[in-house]
Amino acid sequence: MSHDESNAPVSRQWTPVILPDLPPPAGAYSPGVRTANNAQLLFVSGQTPRDPATGQIVGTTIEEQTRITLANLVRILEAGGATVADVVSVTVYLADEKDWGAFDAVYRTIFSAPFPTRAVVGAQLRGIQVEISAVAAVASAR
Repeated sequence: MSHDESNAPVSRQWTPVILPDLPPPAGAYSPGVRTANNAQLLFVSGQTPRDPATGQIVGTTIEEQTRITLANLVRILEAGGATVADVVSVTVYLADEKDWGAFDAVYRTIFSAPFPTRAVVGAQLRGIQVEISAVAAVASAR
């Protein structure tokens, strides 16, 4: 996983859709994204904080579980020929909505501007604190 300390915009297979008459998003997300015509979509199902080797849940804090969940997401993206920069949409499920700020801080270490679209919802997650799914636009030439 890479981290862009400056949060500078990076080259993507998509562009954000921004409305000038709306205030900027409060979190790390774009209101909408448009993919390039030659892109294929990669759908990544909900990833959780499971150790890939053992299948066991790892981490006791929202920060730890978010880091592990994002690492699992990155592994699936890479296996599908994509990177974090190709992600156009993210859906996050939090067991406790009060963890949004701590989750968002870790999320920003992986995703940088322009951010993909994102929805964060509270959910009963059967013993875990976070689950994350994503959609990536992958250039056909890859």
